[in-house]
Amino acid sequence: MKTKLKSIIQKFSKAKVLVIGDLILDEFIWGKVDRISPEAPVPVVLVSSESFMPGGASNVANNIASLGGSSGICGVIGEDKSGRILVEELKKKGVDVSGIVIDAQRPTTVKTRVIAHHQQMVRVDREKMGSIDDNLLEQVLSFIRREINEIDALIIEDYGKGVITPRLLAEIVPLAKKHKKIITVDPKVSHFPYYQGVTCITPNEKEAQGGSGIDIQNDEDINRAGKKLLKDLNLEAALITLGENGMRLFEKSGPVTHIPTVAQEVFDVSGAGDTVIAAFTLALASGATKQEAAYISNFAAGIVVSKVGTAVVTKEELLERIK
Repeated sequence: MKTKLKSIIQKFSKAKVLVIGDLILDEFIWGKVDRISPEAPVPVVLVSSESFMPGGASNVANNIASLGGSSGICGVIGEDKSGRILVEELKKKGVDVSGIVIDAQRPTTVKTRVIAHHQQMVRVDREKMGSIDDNLLEQVLSFIRREINEIDALIIEDYGKGVITPRLLAEIVPLAKKHKKIITVDPKVSHFPYYQGVTCITPNEKEAQGGSGIDIQNDEDINRAGKKLLKDLNLEAALITLGENGMRLFEKSGPVTHIPTVAQEVFDVSGAGDTVIAAFTLALASGATKQEAAYISNFAAGIVVSKVGTAVVTKEELLERIK
């Protein structure tokens, strides 16, 4: 099995994946705490540095590039400094940013995390919710129509910020299926009915519970939820991530496969779902079965949770861990 998984990873460089979804800039303010504020019972953070990372759908595209795949991104940013920083960060990572559309009416979504002594103290979000307007939607759709023949797989990253709408999905899912492209979705619970007929969704346990309507209390409940999602949404597969309990793969024409976690230490689970869908989709686009792709994505998740902040996994780290 390990030899097969490594041979699939070596093919990542031949796969081209387009990520569509909500673009986020992750800002990290690093510092230390040695006193409490006299104004309120809160710690005072003495800032030593700050850094930026692509977040949301951008983090998925970054993971694909880091794993050696050909990565493109399509989404919306604001006409602001944060948007420019995000585009530059993506370019540095080797991501094709030609599908990014600028909306002068809304700011780029920014999540700022203040971290001291490896501990997140607070997170500040700056964003404007709501569906993108028809003009922007048409720009996004036009880009996808032009690119569909050039890609192997489509990842839909739905953070519920406004890019992924029923109208968008109603056009791109049939388009991708017509061209026999892999379609994977990192879902938003309120949008589950719109994911009909995609290749695979990758919900966490809470999202699987919300999407299936089954209260998950035990193993059997997880199985019922996974099988219900498969049937209700007419999926080829559903990959439910279970945190420290690993993940479970449900296939329309295959067994239920439970994959235990391989994480050796856990520092930060933020962005782990992005790594899972990136590695899983890249593996499928490189000829893996869904089971092989799930095992590869589990190894990738085990690596990324050992890193602080929004992080990515490299192809070399993945091959080393599989050894």
